Amino acid sequence: MSLYAKRGVSAQKEEVHQAIKNLEQGLYPYAFCKMYADYLGGDENFVNISHADGAGTKSILAYLYWKETGDVSVWKGIAQDAVAMNIDDLLCVGVTDNFLFSSTIDRNKNRISGEVLEAIINGTQEFFNDLKKFDINIHYLGGETADVGDIVRTIAVNGTITARWQKNKLITNDKIDAGNVIVGFASFGKAVYENTYNSGLGSNGLTSARHDVLNKMHAEKYPETFENSLSDDVVYIGKNKLEDTLEIDNTKHTIGKLLLSPTRTYAPLMKVLLDEFYCEINGIIHCSGGGQTKCMKYLPKPLQVVKNNLFDIPPIFKLIQENSKADFKEMYQVFNMGHRMEIFTNEKTAEQIIKISNSFGIEAKIIGYTNSSEQKELILKGSFGEICY
Repeated sequence: MSLYAKRGVSAQKEEVHQAIKNLEQGLYPYAFCKMYADYLGGDENFVNISHADGAGTKSILAYLYWKETGDVSVWKGIAQDAVAMNIDDLLCVGVTDNFLFSSTIDRNKNRISGEVLEAIINGTQEFFNDLKKFDINIHYLGGETADVGDIVRTIAVNGTITARWQKNKLITNDKIDAGNVIVGFASFGKAVYENTYNSGLGSNGLTSARHDVLNKMHAEKYPETFENSLSDDVVYIGKNKLEDTLEIDNTKHTIGKLLLSPTRTYAPLMKVLLDEFYCEINGIIHCSGGGQTKCMKYLPKPLQVVKNNLFDIPPIFKLIQENSKADFKEMYQVFNMGHRMEIFTNEKTAEQIIKISNSFGIEAKIIGYTNSSEQKELILKGSFGEICY
């Protein structure tokens, strides 16, 4: 059993998929988000989309950092995580404007102060203001903030995003076919709309990242940050402290800040790409939960996906693997490992997309291709060898 599973987490969410198997799948079963008839407007040319996601256990890292340093500004990053994990899913179906966002914050009032709530709520609006500069309009509808200390040890920061979008501008993944190339967009580095280096970690796999990298001191000092029924051999098993440093491109970064890098949103870039190349984009995948295997769920037919030109593994993922000793198959299934968004298209369009991405300070390249196959299959190739899913 993997360390991830031993900690009570599933990269593939098998039990969740089993629980929802009888629910309606929406108008487009292979689209990245469920879409329904336009119940809000009653127009057959539009669809309604509602989606929920959040910062996950990254909020526990923020709690640790805040308690250790007193730096309340770290919670603004958690606000961005909760929004980016929602908005970037909707980007995958073509939505780029007029989002409605409602936040859900559950806290343990004895541990999370009003100052933290204020930082999260104001940070959410500040992030919306930043995106508005790129003509991406997100309307903050408020939400629910609940004191549920009997349920939540520290805090959970989540949100729901809703949109009404025209059918002739949707990406449903039905056009993904043999002969496509896949453009991957780096999750790490510094985009022109980011203030600091982004480690690329995002908001997936943070249970493993936290426990694999940080040492036992954190368990002893902050027992509220983990499920105390877990076996001791999977709780904070790493060698590092939050203030330890890692040098990247001749600059030292603290481990805490690398783990807490706000989830990059691709919205400013994707708005341009969808406006310019909508007809040439066959499918879009957000490599979130499930990492590089995420695409398998959204293939509209049996295809072989080969990813043979992946990004060099960013330092944060190397650090996690060094601490955990996890094999590459698990790492690529839990983490994005270097790119968190990918577009299926043709080779000519791919070249133009890559140039535009580079202008945003986001490295992009063709990371793979699709072949005809009798079954859905994913093959990863690299210095680690070959991995099949």
